[in-house]
Amino acid sequence: MTTTVAPSETLDRRSAAKIGSIVIARHGEPHADRTVRIDHLAYRDWWADYDRSQLHPNEKPPETLLALAAKSDVIFASTLPRAMHTAAMLAGGRQVLTDPIFIEAPLPPPPIWGKRKPNEWGVWARIAWWLGRHDGQETRREAEIRAEAAVATLTAQALRGQNVLLCAHGWFNRMMRPVLRKQGWREVEDGGDAYWSFRRYEKIMR
Repeated sequence: MTTTVAPSETLDRRSAAKIGSIVIARHGEPHADRTVRIDHLAYRDWWADYDRSQLHPNEKPPETLLALAAKSDVIFASTLPRAMHTAAMLAGGRQVLTDPIFIEAPLPPPPIWGKRKPNEWGVWARIAWWLGRHDGQETRREAEIRAEAAVATLTAQALRGQNVLLCAHGWFNRMMRPVLRKQGWREVEDGGDAYWSFRRYEKIMR
């Protein structure tokens, strides 16, 4: 029995074969003290130091992510040291393309009383920022626009048949997810949101 394949099906299969996947990873654990209790002013300095930090000396990338990196044709990273260090550990000497478009969304702490650990300040700062308090830094809407441009940077490579890996940041990675879904990219692997986590996306062909 002979099976006839419609021309449109053939084109879809050929197009799908030419489209690469996109892996979006979070950086490894930075070398930073999260045990201190500080006020909102000191948290600003703590976050500035965090942005200058590379990974903790004991950090090692997981084998699953190393394997995905080995299959990647293009490796991107944000310009923050923790993301660049992560990408370098995964790239194994290969070229890493850095771009500030992938940096983390800002975390200006709200001026509330008391001393808290940095992780607690991070939660308060993110909630306040999400609700509109940006303290003169990038706004939520501006970050959403940047997320659209960041996705465009990744998909431009993937649509040319390149497998893409990005090493970036927890919250900004989240902001790219709805943009990818809206453009027809399906999450086929969900590695969570912890350090060294990743999610892999493939284009849905209709």
